[in-house]
Amino acid sequence: MRIPHSGLRFGPYRGRDKTPFERLFDLFKELLLRTSGDVEEALDWLRVLDREHNLTTSEYTVDDFLEDLKKRGYLREVVEGGGGLEMSAKTEQAIRQSALEKVFGKLKKTGSAGNHRTRYTGSGDEDTAELRAYEFGDAPDTISMTESLQNAQILRGPEPEWLLESDLLVRERLHKSQLSTVLMIDLSHSMILYGEDRITPAKRVALALAELIRTRYPKDTLDIIAFGDDAWPIELSELPYVQVGPYHTNTVAGLDLASEILRKKKAANKQILMITDGKPSCVTEPDGSHYMNSVGLDDYIVGKCMGRAAALRKAGIPVTTFMIARDPYLQQFIRSFTDINKGKAFYTGLKGLGSLVFEDYEKNRKKKL
Repeated sequence: MRIPHSGLRFGPYRGRDKTPFERLFDLFKELLLRTSGDVEEALDWLRVLDREHNLTTSEYTVDDFLEDLKKRGYLREVVEGGGGLEMSAKTEQAIRQSALEKVFGKLKKTGSAGNHRTRYTGSGDEDTAELRAYEFGDAPDTISMTESLQNAQILRGPEPEWLLESDLLVRERLHKSQLSTVLMIDLSHSMILYGEDRITPAKRVALALAELIRTRYPKDTLDIIAFGDDAWPIELSELPYVQVGPYHTNTVAGLDLASEILRKKKAANKQILMITDGKPSCVTEPDGSHYMNSVGLDDYIVGKCMGRAAALRKAGIPVTTFMIARDPYLQQFIRSFTDINKGKAFYTGLKGLGSLVFEDYEKNRKKKL
C-alpha cells in the first residue's frame, strides 16, 4: 500500500529546546532547595551565577524571569513582616517533581497507580492467568464463565443443561499490598561540617520519595521526621525549608517517634528509612533532660539504640539505614544495629544516595499484606 505524498519533509528529531524561562527555572529550583526556600537568597545567587556564567541575555534578564515567576504563580508577595517574596504551593510541587526526575528518572503512568504487586494470590485485586476450582466464598466476579463452560462440556458433554458448582473455575488474583513508610532525616550539625553539604541531597530524596508515592502509589503512606537533639514530624510543605541546626544526633528519639507513627497505621507492611551521617550522640532521659556525648561511641547511648532495634524487630518493622559517612567504627555500629533489627544498611556517598533509597523502597513495597 502506497501512502500519498503529503508534501511534508521530515528530519531527525532533536527534542524541544527549553525556553529561557525553563532553563532558569531549573536552576532556580535547585537554589531554592539549597537555600531552604529563601527566595531572596536564591535570587541573589542566581544573579551572581548570571554575572559569572552569562545565563541570560539582553532580551531576557533575571528581572524578566522574576516577573514571569510572579505572573505564573510561582512566587507571591509577603504582606506581613516587612514584605518580600515567598514560594507558592505551585513552586513546592515543582520542586518535588524536579527532585523525583533527578533521583528516579521520569515515571510513566500506569493503570494500577497506588497499588503494588506481591507474589501472593487469593482474594486480591489483579487478575492473573492462573485458574483453579471454585471454592465457597469466592467472589462471583472472579468466576471465568468461558473457561467454566468449557470445563462443563469436557466433564458432561458438549451441551450441558446448566453449570454445576464443580464446573466453575475462578481466576486467581494477586494481592496488591499497602506500605507505610517513615523517612527519618538527620539534621545534626555534622550534616554540613567539613565543607560538604549532606542535607540538600537528603531533602531531595525525601521530596522525590513523597512525589513518587503521591503520583504512583497513592495508597501508600509516607511520613517524614527530622531528628537532632529531639525528633519532630515534618509536613511535606515544610520539607524544602528545613535546615541543619546545632544539634546532636538523638537516633533513639527518631526511632521512637517513627514507631509511634507507624503504630497508628492500618497497613500491614511498615518500614523505617533512616538517612544519617553520624553516630548517635544523644538520648532523652525519662525526666526530659538530655544525656549527650560527642566523643566516640557512648555505651549507654549505643545500648539504647540496640534496644530500639530489637523492639522494632519484634513489632515487624525493619529499619533500612543509609549511612552517608565511611568511618569504620560507625559502620560497625550500623552493622550491629542492623543485625539486631534484621533490617538493611547501605554505606554510600552522596552521589548514589537517591538511587539506593528508591531501590530499597521499591523492593520493600512488594511484601504481603
